[in-house]
Amino acid sequence: MVEKFLNIQPDVIQELNFAQKNLLFLTYEKKEPHEIGKGETPLLIAAKMGVTEIVQKILDRFPVAIWDSDSNNKNVVLLAIENRQPHIYKLLKRRESLKDSVFRQVDNQGNSALHLAATFGVYRPWLIPGGALQMQWEIKRYKFVKDSMPPHFFVKYNKKGQTPKDIFTDTHKDLVKEGSEWLGKTSESCSVVAALIETVAFATSSTVPGGVKEGVGVPTLEGKPAFNIFTISSLIALCSSVTALVFFLSILTSRYQEEDFAMDLPRKLLPGLKSLFTSIASILHSFCSGHFFVLKDDLRYICSIPIYAATCLPVSFFAFAQLPLYFDLIWAIFKKVPQRSYKVITL
Repeated sequence: MVEKFLNIQPDVIQELNFAQKNLLFLTYEKKEPHEIGKGETPLLIAAKMGVTEIVQKILDRFPVAIWDSDSNNKNVVLLAIENRQPHIYKLLKRRESLKDSVFRQVDNQGNSALHLAATFGVYRPWLIPGGALQMQWEIKRYKFVKDSMPPHFFVKYNKKGQTPKDIFTDTHKDLVKEGSEWLGKTSESCSVVAALIETVAFATSSTVPGGVKEGVGVPTLEGKPAFNIFTISSLIALCSSVTALVFFLSILTSRYQEEDFAMDLPRKLLPGLKSLFTSIASILHSFCSGHFFVLKDDLRYICSIPIYAATCLPVSFFAFAQLPLYFDLIWAIFKKVPQRSYKVITL
């Protein structure tokens, strides 16, 4: 059956689990002497690697395989949660034929699925950078499993007397510290840039190019398109830089508790970055429109465009370099279920 499936979808053989091992490696991996006879079945291997198609095919053809367990008494549900494969867990939840005992099973240490969801392992399979975003995905995984079942469904204590919340707090201490440091440094650097832009924007917004008409107080260049662009962009730069500074200062003064990484801190960082990018673009527009009046008439349309393009190029590179972080924040905030925990490589 596996051979037929690989003939249909050969790319599945390239998928890696959290330990960077593919299906062939796990199948023929050398076992220790005490592990002989306790190997994992194809269903358990597919669940660990997150291959939804193979798990579904095996359960359709051999429903009794749902009761398979490894040497640690972990079934397909526990292995999917332990290896951060939420899509496998969702697939099993959708199968109405499965009994509650499958989801209520515990391993030889008394850990339920919620205990394993609260454990932060050695590997970091979430394909997202930064300790803060890693922490956010960990919280999403824990709440995803917790909210999938009624209250008090899972076993509360394992054999060590630990609750899932105790395990989550204990195993994520270093990640919370790393995420706090990353957020603090990022917010501190961005707040300095926002403060500088705010200072420049305030100075430019209060300065009228060309002066004003005596006795009237009306700007000399009033009505010209470049002057209107200068006025509007200066105001936008001032407002957006102040907004960005407020958001970054609110991050710096946060408590950095575990629950803050779920939504509070990312929701502050996202509009802060957005406001910062807006202020940078606006202050550049203000500079270019204000400098447009300095050039002579015969040079305005010949030299202005390449000069302004060269001025905006470094800032554009910086913005494009930060776009992945911006999109990762959007993805992490609005996605309720954690992403798949593997990546595909080409041989």
